[in-house]
Amino acid sequence: MAGNESQDGRKTSALVRRAVCRLAQNRPLFFLTQRASCRTIRYMEHDTEPNIDRTPFSCTRDGLTIRGHVFRVARISGAAQTVATPATGAAQPTVEARETANRTAQPQNAAVTPQTEKSPVVIMSHGFLGNENQLVKYANVLARLGYVVLTFDFNGGGPKSTSSGKSIDMTVLTEKADLLAVIKYAESLDYIDKNNITLMGFSQGGFVSAMTAAGLNDSVKQLVLFFPAFCIPDDARRGKMLVMDFDPQNIPPVICKEPMIVGRNYALTAQKLDAYKEISGYTGRTLIIHGTSDKAVNIEYSRKAKSVYKNLVYKEIEGADHGFTGADEEEALRTLINFFT
Repeated sequence: MAGNESQDGRKTSALVRRAVCRLAQNRPLFFLTQRASCRTIRYMEHDTEPNIDRTPFSCTRDGLTIRGHVFRVARISGAAQTVATPATGAAQPTVEARETANRTAQPQNAAVTPQTEKSPVVIMSHGFLGNENQLVKYANVLARLGYVVLTFDFNGGGPKSTSSGKSIDMTVLTEKADLLAVIKYAESLDYIDKNNITLMGFSQGGFVSAMTAAGLNDSVKQLVLFFPAFCIPDDARRGKMLVMDFDPQNIPPVICKEPMIVGRNYALTAQKLDAYKEISGYTGRTLIIHGTSDKAVNIEYSRKAKSVYKNLVYKEIEGADHGFTGADEEEALRTLINFFT
C-alpha cells in the first residue's frame, strides 16, 4: 500500500510540474490596477492550447441567450493513454485524460478527434466585469486532466459579454439563474456524467457558484471557489462596491457608468442577502483559494466560510491580491490540480 501511494504521489507531482511549466510563460489571468482614484479590475485573456477542442454552445434563460464554449481534450489516434490515479473522493477523470495532452507523447501528423466517453464536467463562472475568455487558462488545465469544461458569459455580466441581456439588469440572482440554465444544458450532453458536476467560480462568480451549489446540493459533486466575493451583500449595505460608490439608503438608478452600466437592482438585490445563509447547506467536497492581501475581497470572508463547509480544502496564498500572478498563480494551479487528482 505504501509503495502504491508513493507511486501515485510521484505521478501527481509530475503532472503538477508539467502543467505549471506549460503555463509559466503565460500572462496572468487578471490583476488589480490603479487608474486615477478609482481602482478597477483588469483582465487578461488567453488562447486555447493545441489539442484542446473548443466548441461554441448556447442556451437560453427567460428569452435571453447565454453563449459560451465547451473545452474537451482531443483524442490522439494511436497515442498511449495513461491516467494518474485520482485522490480519494475526487471526481474521476476519464481514460482520455492526462498523458494524452502531453505534447511530447503525441505522434506527428496524428489524427485528432473529440473524446466520446462520458466525462466529469466543470462549469466555470467569471467575475464582475469579466467574460469567459479570462478562464481559458484554467479550462485548458482541467481539460488536460480529462474533464469537459464549460465557460460562458453571464447575461449583462461584463462589457465584453457575448451573451444577451443588459448590464443594467444584472444582479447576482440573474447570474444564478444563468448558471442554472448552463447546468441544465450540460446535463443534456450525451457525453457528460450527470453525477459528476463541479461548479467553479471566480470572485462574484464564486459567490454565484456557491449559492447555486447550496440550492442543488447533491446534484453538484464538487465546488471550487477562487477568492469568492462573499463580501458583496456587506459592500452593498455600505454603499461601496469595487468601482461603485453610492448612498445605500438612497440608491440612484445607475450606480456605475464605466466600464459598463450597472443598475440600482444590483445593489438592492445584494443588500437583501445574507451571504453565509445563501451558501449554507452544501455538503460536497469544496476548495477555496484566497490571497491574504486581497484588496477587493478581504480574506476574512473566506475564513468565515470555513465554518460553513464541512468537507473543505482551504488554501491561503500569502501576500496574494485579488487574482493571482507569477508564483502565486503557480501555487494556485498546484492546489487546483491536486484537488482534482
